[in-house]
Amino acid sequence: MQFAGMPDFSNNLLIFDLDGTLIDSQIDLANSVNAMRAHMNMGPLENKTVFSYVGNGAPMLVRRSLGPGASEEDIAAGLRYFLTYYREHMLDHTVLYPGVRDALDELHDAGVPLAILTNKPVRFSIGIIHGLGLDAHFFRIYGGNSFEQKKPDPIGIETLLGERPTPRENTVMVGDSSVDILTARNAAVVACGVNWGFQPETFADAPPDIRIDQLSELAARVLGRHLKG
Repeated sequence: MQFAGMPDFSNNLLIFDLDGTLIDSQIDLANSVNAMRAHMNMGPLENKTVFSYVGNGAPMLVRRSLGPGASEEDIAAGLRYFLTYYREHMLDHTVLYPGVRDALDELHDAGVPLAILTNKPVRFSIGIIHGLGLDAHFFRIYGGNSFEQKKPDPIGIETLLGERPTPRENTVMVGDSSVDILTARNAAVVACGVNWGFQPETFADAPPDIRIDQLSELAARVLGRHLKG
């Protein structure tokens, strides 16, 4: 996939996953999961185990974190506690990955439409973006409860394309896991994988069209420039 450096950059559309792509939220998620487990008289999980459960939404994160022996009642109670706790602590340690703010600033200033499509509940996603001072950068934020289906279902991308009509070859889904790549595939748009985040190892099963080491690489490509060196 090659992008032409056009004066009107609104002919592109960049759609970003949130956790593991724009934000490093691992510690706050792990702490919230383990607070939930403590509330339910269970021992803590290792952080890396919790990280491996992220990507398919809060209900699945809770279900995986409680284990196969948990009843539906346990899962419902755990989810309620997790969401309440996470709401209060979701910005304790969460930060943007290095270089993300500068790249988003550059893309936004150039007029490139930017959106977020995540499986995180939408109110938390909006709250985190607000807390990090990025409200103005994104014309839309959709979460895991914005539609009846979560990623990798393409409904989120299709909705965004309806709101900002863009050629599919100029539309990019950016993420850190196979869930994001499969979402792009299901919507027939460009898949960009980031080499940081929670689960880039899952690209072995779902290779992206583009892989980047820093977000500035994608910004340069969209804006028709080439990185030096």
